[in-house]
Amino acid sequence: PRGCSVPLGVPQPAEEKAQLLQNSEYQERMVESTFLYLTLDLPTAPLYKDEKEQLIIPQVPLFSILAKFNGSTEKEYKTYKENFLKRFQLTRLPPYLIFCIKRFTKNNFFVEKNPTIVNFPITNVDLREYLSEEVQAAHSHTTYDLIANIVHDGKPSEGSYRIHVLHHGTGKWYELQDLQVTDILPQMITLSEAYIQIWKRREEDETNQQQGA
Repeated sequence: PRGCSVPLGVPQPAEEKAQLLQNSEYQERMVESTFLYLTLDLPTAPLYKDEKEQLIIPQVPLFSILAKFNGSTEKEYKTYKENFLKRFQLTRLPPYLIFCIKRFTKNNFFVEKNPTIVNFPITNVDLREYLSEEVQAAHSHTTYDLIANIVHDGKPSEGSYRIHVLHHGTGKWYELQDLQVTDILPQMITLSEAYIQIWKRREEDETNQQQGA
């Protein structure tokens, strides 16, 4: 991703922000860097209760947390010295993408887990809008399909992991936990607390197969 940072401590009106950007201290900087995976931030949503005092787990669409990479959404970062804003935009789309959904936060005392459910489609996730206009022209294939989904269940310190894997030859999904392997329906995958996902870019022959199905 490509990041632009502006060291602004608090939100500023548009006029004041424009004036600050004239100073060298507040100039935007553009940095291009390679990445192994993309970190997706979950909103800090508390657990709500319904009329029967039962917990309701909040949900968020995948495209809402992908907005971090649209080139215009600003995210604030804080250090012990300064605060600054960053914007991210993808400059290329590799054959495979790894999403890491940031469920865990650590403080000085313990680790907390965000149980928000991410609503995502299994196939046909188009990432074209997260590329700049000049980069879009160089990418004819921008659609991805999910091929693996790692789930974390339970508390941060006592939880367990499950893996959902697509069998490419048959198009069937399987769930793996320890030595157990079972069939799973695709619609059940989207109900899990997804933690790490692997997406495969759809190529020309695969696109034609999808359109002819």
